[in-house]
Order: sequence, then structure tokens, then C-alpha cells
Amino acid sequence: MRTGISLTVSPSDHRRLVALVKDRNSPQKHVWRAEIVLLSATGAGTIEIMGRTGKSKTCVWRWQERFATEGFEGLLRDKTRPSRIAPLGPEIAERVVALALDDPPGETTHWTADMMARAAGISASAVRRIWKAHGLQPNRWRQFKLSNDPKFIDKLRDVVGLYVDPPAHAIVLSVDEKSQIQALDRTQPGLPMKKGRLGTMTHDYKRHGTTTLFAALNVLDGAVIGRNMQRHRHQEFIRFLNAIDTEAPAGKAVHVILDNYAAHKHPKVRAWLDRHQRFTFHFTPTSCSWLNAVEGFFAKLSTRRLKRGVFHSVVDLQAAINRFVAEHNQQPKPFTWTADPDKIIAAVKRGHQVLDSIH
Repeated sequence: MRTGISLTVSPSDHRRLVALVKDRNSPQKHVWRAEIVLLSATGAGTIEIMGRTGKSKTCVWRWQERFATEGFEGLLRDKTRPSRIAPLGPEIAERVVALALDDPPGETTHWTADMMARAAGISASAVRRIWKAHGLQPNRWRQFKLSNDPKFIDKLRDVVGLYVDPPAHAIVLSVDEKSQIQALDRTQPGLPMKKGRLGTMTHDYKRHGTTTLFAALNVLDGAVIGRNMQRHRHQEFIRFLNAIDTEAPAGKAVHVILDNYAAHKHPKVRAWLDRHQRFTFHFTPTSCSWLNAVEGFFAKLSTRRLKRGVFHSVVDLQAAINRFVAEHNQQPKPFTWTADPDKIIAAVKRGHQVLDSIH
């Protein structure tokens, strides 16, 4: 029966081993391995080393042999061990991918990892690994809408042209309305944020009415003209156009980018347009609200002021919106269009081709 082993440690290895033991940031498994080698170099027996390091006999022998064959670097490396679980074959991954691309059984709209695990006869963690390897996320989705406008390309290039190369001696306004903004009041005061706790708001609320914000974003300097109104009919839209006409510099042409909302094309609106020759309307393609620059301002308004706001009345809501617009106009930033219209057109064409092939 083996009782001990004598190791010869070079001066350089001895310094490295001592430094490893004394370093407070060294992993403990590296420390006790180095201690085994240092004790062995002093002639200590296996029983003594076991008592001073708290390791078993086979463990002491293993790291003595590792140092004898691989030196100091061998103490810092763990040998790989085969998994106790047999690896999944490629046919399992193919089955999981095929299931993920198909609808789940029953009245469920999408696959979950647990459902897929039961269907494929593997663990949920294995399902997640296969999904990740193949870039699949059945639990997530995003919205889309392809424009069916027959003049999509012409309208797209017209609007993008106004963003990229606006006409000289003219202003370009992106106009839209954010309707049905609710004046929501919480039923209880929220708790402030502190360490370890988020700020809180009650899940229920009181409704105090709604308002509609008409907004015109000046593409050249980023300033916003805003008006709050109770409704968003053609009558309110004409009132807003009059406000734009008053605030826009006299003698300059006004190019207005609009969506295809019915109030924007009402006969009385067209009659107003005939009476104001310096105004020109440019309509975005249908189902392309993302093309209207003022939508970015509406998103900023929602996330920074409305979503967490508490409003005790419609007047309170309108005052908050007006303050937000005024604050925005103190340091406006020009709108910059960066997307290539040719890439947008190509992407829409691919989308229509895929839809046509599937349906």
C-alpha cells in the first residue's frame, strides 16, 4: 500500500506555489492543491498531508501525480469529465424545430418550453437550448402591417424627399393627432422608489375624461406646435390648420405631411386648402404611420409624461401636455431621416411575396 511520495520542486515553481497560497484572491481549490505539493516537497507523508489539507488519500495522490507529470500549470486546470447525460441526437433538434414552426395542439396560441418538452420527450432546458441555437422564440411576437397602397413607392419617395432635401424658403411640418388621451387618476397615492423597491402605482384608476392633441413637428428645427381639443373631427383639424397658418412665418410655403385619416381629406378641409395656396399636403402611404415624424414626439410624450402621470381632471391633463410641449421647444432637435427608401421598398416587396406564398 502506498504511504507517500517525494516531489522535487524547482525554486521557480516553489515561489509560484507560495505566492498562490498567500494570494487572498486565489480560488480555494488552487490553494489546497498547491499546499499538497508544498507539503510533499518537504517530505510529509500522505497521512500528514491528509490531516493538514482535509483531503482524501486518493485526492492527495491525484494532485501529486498531476504536478509530477504536468508541473505547476497542471494544478490550475480541471480535466473535463464526460456528461452523465447522453447528448441529444440531431433528430431530436430537428423534431423540436419542426414543432416550433408549427401550431401547438388544442386551443393554445403558441408553444412554451414545458409544452414542447412534453411533446418531444426531453427537458425544458434542452428545448430552450435548441431554440436558442436555431434563433427561435415562440414565446415572443411583434406587430406589422404591409401597405397595400398602389402609390406606395411614389408617396414614400415624396415624404422621404421632404425629410432629406426640404424645399428652399419653405417649412416642412409633420402633422397628426393623438386622440383619446385619458386623464387617469390613481385611487391611492404611489409609494416612492427606494433601495430594493421600485416606485409604485395602483393598478386601478379613475377616468376623468379625454383630450386630443393636435401636433405639428417642424422637421427643420424640431419645434412642435400643439393644441388640445375635445374631439378630432374635420372642424378641429381646420382650427389647428388656422393655428399653424398664424404661427408659420409669413411668405413661406408650408409642406404638411399627413396620414390618410378621413378628417384630413374632408371636402371642407380641401376647400380650406384651396383658400390657402401656400399650404401643400403630402399624404403618407396607407398603413405607414411610422413614416410620419411626429409619431416619435407622441411616443416621447407617452413614455415620459403620460404613462406614469396622475391627472385629476382633463384641464390638469391638458396643462401637463402644454408644459411638456413648451419644455420640448426650449431645446428642440432637428429631425434626421436615416433609412434608405430603396431598402424599405425592397423589404415591403419581400413581405408581400412571403404573404402571397403562405396565403
